[in-house]
Amino acid sequence: MKSIYLDHAASTPVHPEVAQRMMNVMTGQYGNASSVHAFGREAKKIVSGARDQIAALLGCQSDELVFTAGGTESDNLAILGMLESLGTKGKHVITSAIEHHAVLHTCHELERQGCEVTYVPVDSTGRVSVEDIVGAIKDNTVLVTIMYGNNEVGTVQPIAEIGEVCRSRGIVFHSDAVQALGSEAISCRDLPVDMWSFSAHKINGPQGVGALVVRRGLSVSPRLFGGLQEKKRRAGTENMAGIAGFAAAVELAVRNMEQRIQHYSGLRSTLLQGLRQEIGEDSFVINGNLAHYLPHILNISFPGSNTESMLMNLDMEGIAAASGSACTSGSLEVSHVLQSMKLSDPVLRSAIRFSFGLGNTTQEMEYTAQKIGTILNRLRK
Repeated sequence: MKSIYLDHAASTPVHPEVAQRMMNVMTGQYGNASSVHAFGREAKKIVSGARDQIAALLGCQSDELVFTAGGTESDNLAILGMLESLGTKGKHVITSAIEHHAVLHTCHELERQGCEVTYVPVDSTGRVSVEDIVGAIKDNTVLVTIMYGNNEVGTVQPIAEIGEVCRSRGIVFHSDAVQALGSEAISCRDLPVDMWSFSAHKINGPQGVGALVVRRGLSVSPRLFGGLQEKKRRAGTENMAGIAGFAAAVELAVRNMEQRIQHYSGLRSTLLQGLRQEIGEDSFVINGNLAHYLPHILNISFPGSNTESMLMNLDMEGIAAASGSACTSGSLEVSHVLQSMKLSDPVLRSAIRFSFGLGNTTQEMEYTAQKIGTILNRLRK
């Protein structure tokens, strides 16, 4: 069997329709959207058209959408930009212990600047308690930032409930929705969230382009300085082909969402059923919330083995999966997400993240389950 890619939570293959849209722009238009001549006007038309298209699909206003270089920049602009506009001294921010490092490391920078940050815990399934958010709020709390769905275990957070709490207290609420787009019905207009982070390469779009949605009436100070692009919120010549590809990817993700969810759920069920048959129900543990989860992410531990050995053996079998944790100097660190869930050491140190997407089949899931059985037999001898 050909190589099997089960790391779509890290990055996804570009959809052919997205690639074609980008190629049309790259070969047919080379003006700068800030130029006033005909070439510039045509470039601006492409960027503005993509902005309008994405805004309509996400349920926001076009002028609320800021194009960025990806989810990390969107998170940085939301958090640092908001706090800079307010002033960090004496301010308080709430986040969770399981956020992506794009949020956690940004919050560490806030602390360095004199801001106070509270990292609320999660339960054993990786879910934040609304009561813990309420309990962490202080008189000087200005921002709450909680991810929509976790990138390692797939747990979906109670975003609407947290948003209502923040809105009732006049606190700005930001959500990193990078992993959720395309797997969850997101309407920026209907949900009580003030700022949203998105990224194209998680939904079969190009790498290097994303967006931050900033609700009208809010101000974020820029992190890049130069031109007046993006209504002075993000300087720099727009990534025209990337933005066009992003729009095509969002359209595909939203248009085909129900079909995608059904497909991902089928792949998940097939892999789990295959594991039950190959190694038995007692030989693996599902990490995450079984009621509130992103359908394309499945985190499984195989107690008695270890993550690094399993990943290496899967790779030798042509199967690409992930630990969901950072790689430092060639050695895998224990996941901060799984640590925050307070899982037992055998579960913590044998976790593998499988994430599904474009091109995956049920046959691949059956094959993967068989190979996991073979690998475990070899590792446990």
